[in-house]
Amino acid sequence: MASTLLDQLQRPLRDLRISVTDRCNFRCTYCMPKEIFGHGYDFLPKEEVLTFEEIARLARVFVELGTEKLRLTGGEPTLRRELHRLVAELAAIRGVHDLTLTTNGSRLVEEARNLRNAGLQRLTVSVDALDDTTFRAMNDVRFPVHRVLRGIEAAREAGFAPIKINMVVKRGVNEDQIVPMARHFRGLDCVLRFIEYMDVGNTNGWQMADVVPAAEIVARINEAFPLEPLTPNYRGEVARRYRYRDGESEIGVISSVTQPFCGDCTRARLSADGRLFTCLFASTGVDLRTPLRAGAGDKEIAALISSVWRQREDRYSEIRSSETATQPKAEMSLLGG
Repeated sequence: MASTLLDQLQRPLRDLRISVTDRCNFRCTYCMPKEIFGHGYDFLPKEEVLTFEEIARLARVFVELGTEKLRLTGGEPTLRRELHRLVAELAAIRGVHDLTLTTNGSRLVEEARNLRNAGLQRLTVSVDALDDTTFRAMNDVRFPVHRVLRGIEAAREAGFAPIKINMVVKRGVNEDQIVPMARHFRGLDCVLRFIEYMDVGNTNGWQMADVVPAAEIVARINEAFPLEPLTPNYRGEVARRYRYRDGESEIGVISSVTQPFCGDCTRARLSADGRLFTCLFASTGVDLRTPLRAGAGDKEIAALISSVWRQREDRYSEIRSSETATQPKAEMSLLGG
């Protein structure tokens, strides 16, 4: 297996995030605000979305180029029918060391066991508040938090452990939930991760004043539950990790805004319509679907991916400014988080 594919900053291609759909049943205000993604929004037609077979084939090519970790995202990936079939295909690829999925948890009661049985290894669930009023306001479809918590329980019963819990923190919206979230998930075989509100896409109205810095998040938790820092598990790990001093598990903070980690970013993203993006904040992606459907062989696809990665210079979060924040960028719902 190739292991020397490096970009311009000597970063290897180790992680591939695969968006299986651009659709979602939530309208979270920081990702798919209802004002933009309303009833008349033009989502991708079925024929433009990669099939499971096409995704699996591209994944195999990425793995041959050194990718070790695959993460399924969306939109909301569990909206894709028979997602477990794709999981089974990806799990069978030799060289995949980590196969995981990010979900809003709304369908885990129905899907967790099927996904686990198909070979999914890990699970990340988005939970932005325990307070039901806040949670409903943030997902903006009035989905109750207790149904997501029940989904997490179903996932634990299916054998997922530990489960990662992602909380996007936005000033004036849910920062009062930081400590309650930490209290709730301590000792539940869950790893809670707090994510700074980011300027992904151009529809969420991002401004710096809405960001709760990671340092403030850690300080709030440390005051209630003393913390100590942990060393990274691997190069490219996005979360800065801390453990509770009493041994009741750990937390992480993802500080793309105030403490960028571009220098160690090893992630590529495959959009639902088959475009390769080399940064979460990219404006455009390289079309892999067209050559794939035109009959290109695996070597040709690999050469195209390699060419794109070798030219990669992305370090958006390190150079973020008021000007870059307003530049056109792909929406998170298309290319995954």
